[in-house]
Amino acid sequence: MFKPGSLSSLECFSVSKSALSGRSVLAVRSRKLLHSDLARLMVIAALAVIVFAISPFYCVAKSVDLAVQRDSLENGLQILLLREPTVPAVSYYTCYRVGSRNERPGITGISHFVEHMMFNGAKRYGPKEFDEILESNGGTSNAYTTNDVTFYFEDVPSDKIELAVDLDSDRMENLAFAPSSVDAELGVVREERRVSTDNDVAGEMEEELYAAAFKASPYQWPVVGWMGDLMRITRQDAVEYFKSYYAPNNATIVVVGDFDPKETLSLIRRYYANIPPGPPVQEPVDSEEEQIGERRIRVEKEAQLPAVMVGYHVSSVESQDAFTLDVLQAILTKGESSRLYRRLVDEEQMALSVSASYNWSIDPGLFYFHVEMKPERRPEEAEAVLYEELLRLCKEPVSERELKKAKNLLKAGLFRWLKTNNGKADAIGVFEVVFGDWRELGAATDIYEAINAKDVQRVAEKYFGEKNRTVVTLVPAA
Repeated sequence: MFKPGSLSSLECFSVSKSALSGRSVLAVRSRKLLHSDLARLMVIAALAVIVFAISPFYCVAKSVDLAVQRDSLENGLQILLLREPTVPAVSYYTCYRVGSRNERPGITGISHFVEHMMFNGAKRYGPKEFDEILESNGGTSNAYTTNDVTFYFEDVPSDKIELAVDLDSDRMENLAFAPSSVDAELGVVREERRVSTDNDVAGEMEEELYAAAFKASPYQWPVVGWMGDLMRITRQDAVEYFKSYYAPNNATIVVVGDFDPKETLSLIRRYYANIPPGPPVQEPVDSEEEQIGERRIRVEKEAQLPAVMVGYHVSSVESQDAFTLDVLQAILTKGESSRLYRRLVDEEQMALSVSASYNWSIDPGLFYFHVEMKPERRPEEAEAVLYEELLRLCKEPVSERELKKAKNLLKAGLFRWLKTNNGKADAIGVFEVVFGDWRELGAATDIYEAINAKDVQRVAEKYFGEKNRTVVTLVPAA
């Protein structure tokens, strides 16, 4: 079950920011597309984005207005309910405020491992029964882990909502950690690490980038964990970790769909009220100091193409710079009309692709660029262009057209995120757990709209300096 990043920007809006970047973990069972289907869809999507982004006639909805009902239990469990009677279905999310930032050296990757164990039996439902019973009743389930959070969710017909409540409360109260399941799932997550990092060029570069950029922040280790730790984690480690973080006082339930709020609250109270709270959760210590000089890593690995990643420390979601960084990301790398795509891919013809990754995070995080070079070109050439474009952002205000396009893309992404019950529940959970209040979601479009060219210039100057930079260069091994 893998996926990274956190909750950031554009791409993540479509499913969940947390789910899509490289440092979080997600269980995805997606349908397959034939290559020809995919190519056709990509062309249609690209045309749609271009038309939508530049059209003066396109009107993005102005705000997010959700009638969320909040409640809580005496054991600390938070509950957010949003009735959407459009279709007779419900998305049921359990959002735990625990991710890889809560780990320590020696047990890195344990949040993701516990995510796997949650599908391996509790008291009322044994190993492998969770999905079997859910699916036989027309439901589906999934989960993901990031640096900051772990979310579990079920999509069920409205008349099966009690089943989701029963299943999720059972594993919160009685997760089994059967020794045979522990051994089997540790093997699965080790293999997941081999696929996503050890045998993946971009995955390994990203891991090197974070490990070099952070010296004292828990963001320095990958969500999937170091292999040495995955070889040493014990059942007892997992049981103690679960008791510390997977209790009602560290969880928020989000329900979105066609349901009766009064009856659903009664159900949740019946199944969860007797689950005792865990110990008070200790916030991780982030002792990361300001970076005082550029850091460089050279990776020599079997690969087809040279590449470079360039990362900059950025603020947490406590700063509204987070939304301006979204705008910067869109201006620089979103689509074929973005500044860096035009320079590196179209005009200079030195790169095959360029992207930027930025995730909303509870602690100060990283904004990084990834450039895949053409075989005959050197990463240093891309670096020179990248730094030239970043300096240009610091010196010259962006045009109104670029700014408008970026805002349209971001707001459209936000509304796409909210298109389904599942997306709404995910978004409400993200804003509640990462930002501290789901109501921040309602303010997001206004915040994007208020960003001006001076804000973009100020934020570029603040973060994109040489001393704040970490560079990882990939040199294909001979």
